Amino acid sequence: MPKEILETPPPAESQNGTAPNPNAAVPPYPFAALVGQVELKLALMLCVVSPTIGGVMVMGHRGTAKSTAVRALAAMLPPIKAIAGCAYSCAPERTAGLCERCTNHPDGKKAALKPTAVTIPVPVVDLPLGATEDRVCGTLDIERALTQGVQAFAPGLLARANRGFLYIDEVNLLEDHLVDVLLDVAASGTNVVEREGISIRHPARFVLVGSGNPEEGDLRPQLLDRFGLHARIVTITDVEERVEIVRRRRAYDADPFAFAAFWEKETLKLQRKIRGAQKRLPDVVLPDPILYKIAELCVKLEIDGHRGELTLSRTATSLAALEGHNEVKLEDVRRITLLALRHRLRKDPLETQDDAVRIERVVDEVLV
Repeated sequence: MPKEILETPPPAESQNGTAPNPNAAVPPYPFAALVGQVELKLALMLCVVSPTIGGVMVMGHRGTAKSTAVRALAAMLPPIKAIAGCAYSCAPERTAGLCERCTNHPDGKKAALKPTAVTIPVPVVDLPLGATEDRVCGTLDIERALTQGVQAFAPGLLARANRGFLYIDEVNLLEDHLVDVLLDVAASGTNVVEREGISIRHPARFVLVGSGNPEEGDLRPQLLDRFGLHARIVTITDVEERVEIVRRRRAYDADPFAFAAFWEKETLKLQRKIRGAQKRLPDVVLPDPILYKIAELCVKLEIDGHRGELTLSRTATSLAALEGHNEVKLEDVRRITLLALRHRLRKDPLETQDDAVRIERVVDEVLV
């Protein structure tokens, strides 16, 4: 991977041989060009490989590339197949968990066995802090009600995020009523809308990604527990890396199309790695001895409930797939224990030891 960009790269053709369109939307900052923040990048890629992990909570100082990394993720994700015309991006190969439109024809007959499929980018949807509940969940389509006199449903942000990512910046400042909605939907994978004479149920399975600054307040424990991984981001103090961040950002600001083309090769390499891990994931074996170690970790750390074991096992399996292993190893568990358990520890106001130190001490005792 190129380590430095000493000058702005000249306008160049992309890997497919086509010159960038100056009227096209400005490409996001490439994920592969992010400097440092290894923990954040690893957590995001693991959730792409295995969405069942449950998402990522990213807490850190302002200006540490939290939002940049999540938005860069959208351009790096391998595309998915969806049923043409479906507002919820239902998967054509599935027979369960489809929306009502994809399950049945308007006349009540079963839908075709092979619906028309299209290739679309993985949805990455921003949930603004000021969004109303109607905008998030969906509501009555006023335009159709006025022009056609029919009651129709206008899907919201949860519908758009199905099979993709829902990103909430400054999630610790989110309104309580929206937190309640997210808790219900995250638990069931289904959004239920009952208002204005409309009764709608539609699939809403997404990877929840939140970011925030711990100085601006804590997250409600119920919502924090819904995040599979918790990444803590700190300001980079290495002078060489800080200089490199400025160099790359200046190059991107000067010509984002040329900068994206310059990093396209590395972006495609990451895409191939993720796609290979997704295919390998179902065949990765989690041996019983490793599973016992995972359970012992959670017992010694006094983790409440069983989400700790589930998240550890899913994340370790995802890491093994990403690294090209066919079997989970102790080192895989060691690498992701802090990510998976740091936000699940019981809060003791008299505890003087840092959470990371507590976890690392137990990891050294158990994973031997």
